This record gives sequence, structure tokens and C-alpha cells, in this order.
Amino acid sequence: MTLLTHMLPETRRSQLRVRLDRGDNLRLIEAHSGLSAIVGCTSQLAGTDAGDIQFDGVWISSLTSSASRGLPDMEMYILERRLELIEEIASVTSKVVIVDGDTGGEPSTLEYLCARLEAMGVCAVVVEDKQHPKRNSLSLDSSHVLEDPAVFSRKIARAKAALKSPDFLVFARLESLIAGESPSDALQRAHMYLLAGADGIMIHSKSRNPDTIYEFLTGYQALCHELRVNRPVMCVPTTYNMVTAKELFDRGVRIVVHANHLLRASHFAMRQVCETILRHDRTLEVDNICTPVSEIFQTVGYNDALDRERQSTRVGP
Repeated sequence: MTLLTHMLPETRRSQLRVRLDRGDNLRLIEAHSGLSAIVGCTSQLAGTDAGDIQFDGVWISSLTSSASRGLPDMEMYILERRLELIEEIASVTSKVVIVDGDTGGEPSTLEYLCARLEAMGVCAVVVEDKQHPKRNSLSLDSSHVLEDPAVFSRKIARAKAALKSPDFLVFARLESLIAGESPSDALQRAHMYLLAGADGIMIHSKSRNPDTIYEFLTGYQALCHELRVNRPVMCVPTTYNMVTAKELFDRGVRIVVHANHLLRASHFAMRQVCETILRHDRTLEVDNICTPVSEIFQTVGYNDALDRERQSTRVGP
């Protein structure tokens, strides 16, 4: 994967909508840098009964984008700097890109964000119905204040009205279960957000038991039938991680997001390497847990660039 395998914005932007329309289910992996996006998008499990399995795209997480820059997940990340990171990630993959948009901030800020992401060729943004500035949904010590659903519905409607293309999707993320409310509250909010024009719903939970998620999914199918719409639902099984993506797909979920694992894995590995170097006062002992430099060269396209450079010198004037 190199910069020379990128996808043009107008080609990528429709990719998610097209795949959902044809009935595909998607698995997304979190990315917080260009390198993590390359690793996530090129990793595959070969030789299974279903053929080679890969991730279908990347989730650009607010938590991991913030944490990778040493910031807490409290909507402190300056918008323009976040857009630079999104562009960095989008430039190294041709797969689906979905952005975690936090609360979206003020409606005018969300309009601006959606317009920029649409122009960049991002496929979708997910906006959560908590009051700005939000606190991370998985925090057990934070107070999670939900936005008035009528106010949030107007924000969704304004975001949709700011778009130039039907290909860029706006998902409403329901935080009812995070805030201790019932699946019924989440369904009432979903009803309002779908009527406001949301292209889909993300239902989130920090419980280790998936039962409330299952209850919501059953109710959501009935809601879509009532409204005569077919809008996809996303899940983030970070805490109820004994559930497989296939099990969620069987219950009507269309997109499963593994939302923070590459950042957590890199943090674990970096700490282990640092402690080992300090313990032995040298780097010999970490060679077997570090990727060789030659593989990094290959991954980011350095070797391909050298090959093109050599070929260009052989071409006459």
C-alpha cells in the first residue's frame, strides 16, 4: 500500500452506500495514523471457508486520534488538525473510511465538518447525541449528558442539508444506553433521528452483556418496518467482545466497528519495548518483538519508490 494506490475522492465517497445497497455487511478497524491504516487495510486471514477475510475499511476514532497526540477524549482536538489526520489516513487506503464526529459541536461546526469530509472523499460521519463537550462513552467515572432529541434532530437535518452529494452518509449515534437509559429511550430517539434524515444509526453500550443491544436491534427492525425505511445500524462491541461480528450481522447489524484496538495494541507494545530496553540497557532483547526496518520500508512504499527512481534513470531523454 503506497500513496500511488490511493482512490480519488469521488470514487471512494460512494463506496459505503453502494456496498450497503447491495446487501454487504462490513467490518471496520480503527486507524489513528497513516501507518495504522495501512496495517489495518492490508491485514488478512487467508484460506478460510469463506475465502480470504479482510477488514472492509477504517474507523477514524475520536478516542484514538486524541490519545495518539497525547490528549484526553474530550473534544479538545482542533478541527483543522483532525482534518489533516483524516486526510493522511484517506490517502493511504482505497477502502471505506468512516469518521467519528463526536457531538459535531455547534450545528454550523458540524455543517463545516461534513462539507470538508465530503470533499475529501470520506464515506460517512457518525455524530453522537450527547451535549458538547462530550466525555468518552467507555469512561465509568464520567457523567454522560444526552442532548435534547429535538435539538439533535435539527442538527442532523442541517448536516444533511449542507451536503452536495447523496453518497456521503450521516449516522446518528445513540448514547441512551451509555447514559443509563433504556432501549426504549434509544428507539424513541432513533425514530426522531430517522425522520430528521439520518442515513443510519449507531447504537452504543459499555455493558459487557449484549442483551440491551439485542433488545434495541429487535425494536429497530420493527421501527424501520413501521417507517418503511431500510437504514443500516452499526455496533461497537468493545465491551461485549464475546459476540462475533457474524452474530451481530445475523441480528440485523450492517457495520461492526473494532474501535480502538490498534491504538491499544501499539501502546502495550511500546511500553513493553521501553521496559525491556531499560532492563537490559540494550536493544538486542526487543528484536523479536519489533518489526524489522526492512518490513517498514516495504509497508510504506519506500522500496517501490526506489524501484521507480531506478527505472526513471534508465529512460532516455
